[in-house]
Amino acid sequence: MLHLAVVAPSDRSAAVVDALREEPGVTNLVTGEGSVLKPPGDRIEADVAREAADAVLDRLHGLCIEHGGTVTISEVDAAFGDPIDAAERDAPGEGVDAVVWREVAQRTAADATLSSTFLVFLMAATLISSVGLLTDSSVLVVGGMVLGPEFGPLAAVAVALVQRRWSAAWRSLTALLIGFPLAVAVTAGAVVLLRFTVGLPAGYMAGHRPLTSFVAHPDVFSVVTALIAGAAGMVSLTSSKSGALVGVFISVTTIPAAANIGTALVADHPEEAGGAAIQLGVNVVCILLAAVVTLLVQRVALRRRSARRPEDRWSVMDRVSAPRRRDARRGSS
Repeated sequence: MLHLAVVAPSDRSAAVVDALREEPGVTNLVTGEGSVLKPPGDRIEADVAREAADAVLDRLHGLCIEHGGTVTISEVDAAFGDPIDAAERDAPGEGVDAVVWREVAQRTAADATLSSTFLVFLMAATLISSVGLLTDSSVLVVGGMVLGPEFGPLAAVAVALVQRRWSAAWRSLTALLIGFPLAVAVTAGAVVLLRFTVGLPAGYMAGHRPLTSFVAHPDVFSVVTALIAGAAGMVSLTSSKSGALVGVFISVTTIPAAANIGTALVADHPEEAGGAAIQLGVNVVCILLAAVVTLLVQRVALRRRSARRPEDRWSVMDRVSAPRRRDARRGSS
């Protein structure tokens, strides 16, 4: 369940309340006439099944947001009661599969800003990965993968492309086009400093790196891994199960590849730097491709599920659960 808090201008609140009453999947509707001081208006709250939220938000956009109102969404960790059960029963589809497109767009846009925080995390990730490459430490390479913030802009580009918001897609892509070269340059500068102070490890200079040499050698498995990770990461994001992202993107070598470009150039290994650049490009393109395809498939699937009548879905469930209820009554008697 999601909790909606709507602040509507007084002349729009009646239409908003009527719309929420009509929408399937909405319950616990509360109104507070004149309770909002800034901006002045009425506060309307409701709980909505996640699978119905996208349709509700689309309707509220025309009724309220375009007229100066606001809508805020918060996750409900747990909700109980017959009205809650009825709302989830009436809403089309399944909550775990639902995509709230406005929520996803706003979340990804926030992660795609070319901010100082994004650049610091990106540079820190490439520096850690560079140390892992120099010392042939897979642990440090994985640490750089986990720390890397690059999936935020990649996901934002995918969402913007699916929604045909070209300016937003370009804005998100700019974060990558500026961030990665800057991270590579900072990593190269750090490796130059190491080379002329303590020196670079002999194993790296000789090319003896059995644990981390894959970073500069893209192959068909690089493509397959990036495609799977892109699809899994997008499903994780749209279903609000972002805790799975860390596990997914440990497998993707965008950050180590960027680190290896700068590191290999300083170590006079231009062929390895070229291989790492190809690895980086392959991963970025494949993640984007898989993310866009996943979003398109989700959109089509959700439209088909929403077209089904809720009573059909629940009647099937009732037929399945009825024998179990009869068996339970017999056992209790």
